[in-house]
Amino acid sequence: MTSSLKTEAATEGRLRFPPEFMWGAATAAYQIEGAATEGGRTPSIWDTFSATPGKVLHGDTGAVAADHYHRVVEDVAIMRELGLSAYRFSVSWPRVRPAGSGPVNPTGMAFYERLVDDLLASQIRPVLTLYHWDLPQELEDAGGWTNRDTAYRFAEYASLVADRLGDRVGVWATLNEPWCSAMLGHGSGEHAPGRTDPVAALTATHHLLLAHGLGVQALRASRLAADAQVGFVINPTTVRPASAAADDVDAARRIDGLMNRIWLDPVLRGQYPADVQADTSHLTGWDFVRDGDLDTIARPIDLLGVNYYQPMLVGAGEPPGPVPVGSPDAVPAPSAWPGSEHVRFLQPPGPLTDMGWSVDPTGLRELLSRIHRDYGDVPLVITENGAAYPDEPNPAGQVHDPERVEYLRGHLAAAHEALREGVDLRGYFVWSLLDNFEWAWGYSKRFGIVHVDYATQRRTLKDSARWYRDVIAGGGVPVG
Repeated sequence: MTSSLKTEAATEGRLRFPPEFMWGAATAAYQIEGAATEGGRTPSIWDTFSATPGKVLHGDTGAVAADHYHRVVEDVAIMRELGLSAYRFSVSWPRVRPAGSGPVNPTGMAFYERLVDDLLASQIRPVLTLYHWDLPQELEDAGGWTNRDTAYRFAEYASLVADRLGDRVGVWATLNEPWCSAMLGHGSGEHAPGRTDPVAALTATHHLLLAHGLGVQALRASRLAADAQVGFVINPTTVRPASAAADDVDAARRIDGLMNRIWLDPVLRGQYPADVQADTSHLTGWDFVRDGDLDTIARPIDLLGVNYYQPMLVGAGEPPGPVPVGSPDAVPAPSAWPGSEHVRFLQPPGPLTDMGWSVDPTGLRELLSRIHRDYGDVPLVITENGAAYPDEPNPAGQVHDPERVEYLRGHLAAAHEALREGVDLRGYFVWSLLDNFEWAWGYSKRFGIVHVDYATQRRTLKDSARWYRDVIAGGGVPVG
């Protein structure tokens, strides 16, 4: 694939994308596989978290999920029917290296070898993510991402997977959305492992970035994966101030720092944003950063994955002040925003998805253009984009989801605009192929373009899947 992909204006009623453009769908191991105790798999932090009362809506867990572990042949057949040119999936660390260390589990690895072989036989490019949040529980018991050693265990795991799949997988990603792992997992406690400590969130941030750098190094060193494309997947967004007032602009700067630049700057510039370190200096001296770490983190990558769902609108609030000793407010509420707990998050105008997320494709175009402008000509891939809506089969067994179709249409049009502006965009992966376990929301939210009846595991193509199939076959988005 070249680095000079070009797009065309609308021709024959379509917004055309380059011939080499990857058209894909994405999933994650814990969200779809099930088989949580089969084939030598050991518990992950999400098994533990979801089994803890009150952590996941309705007490749902990923123990069965969409049963992809047993239905992989059927699911690859669906991908083939849709005409996907690529499929992004994650490997379950506790399935292939139980307990987070030791030798490869041959049964667990065989599942992914079978998946990759089936994809290749269907002319679908495998795009493999090594870590999508399912840290082995044994590593969490030893400190998890607050323990520097976990980054080295990740590099070993990356090497083991590369040595088994590197001859067949040409596109790899180290981590998926480390912001969620660090800030939701260690700051607000909304995700596994459920910690609520801002210092732990920042420490985990650095160790996740170090794991990325060590993982890139391990993949480059693998004999089989040495020539593969290696990337990093984050969930940056467009952060807009509520007004032009200085306090609101500063609020947007703070959130942009924690959501975007704290990941982009180390990986693409080899440094942490000075303003983010200043904003959090009352919490930590950042002594978890050691000499040479940033050089490791900034090892060159081939692709940057962008997961985009909605922009953010923020404004200034009152900074937390002193409270009387013994007051119930003496302990601040857990926050995913270390050093910026006072920032207010506002609801942008316009339509919302079932998650309550704003539908605004302009945020995607702005984000892609901003990364291109600020960080140079790094090749980008939209590795996740999609929407949850409460769609169910009608009496005829059909699933009509016009809102999702319009969401995808608008965001693909925005991606096309970014391409025409010179952004080096290589592909688009809809989230998600299947309805699945949506983390702390359990099974209450449906992101899939394929409906899953969890009682029977029956798969049904939604209208959005048929629409996406037409987009892929036609090489672009229908106009009008």
